[in-house]
Amino acid sequence: MENCIFCKILAGEIPSKKVYEDDFVYAFHDIAPAAPVHILIIPKEHICCMNKAEESHKELLGHILLTAQKLAKELGIADSGYRIINNCGENAGQTVFHMHFHLLGGDTFTKLV
Repeated sequence: MENCIFCKILAGEIPSKKVYEDDFVYAFHDIAPAAPVHILIIPKEHICCMNKAEESHKELLGHILLTAQKLAKELGIADSGYRIINNCGENAGQTVFHMHFHLLGGDTFTKLV
């Protein structure tokens, strides 16, 4: 997608602070962190939001969650706890319409969601 900021990050047109990359996903530090650890995990395939995920994406979605688990361990937040958040649509707070997951940790989250 030509105007998608995450596609531009994947293409190397916009810099990011990479944490992890494989054939299916790319993970990087959020530029406006909401927690001491705030990583964005994006699929390399442009899927605008969870509503557009299809049956054929189930392995990719599982891979994203297992990548979040792996990163939580590597970043030292697995034992203390972390959140994985996906916002779908404007009313949920999605501002970049390329499916992505927030991995948040390193803090106590007192407000339950």
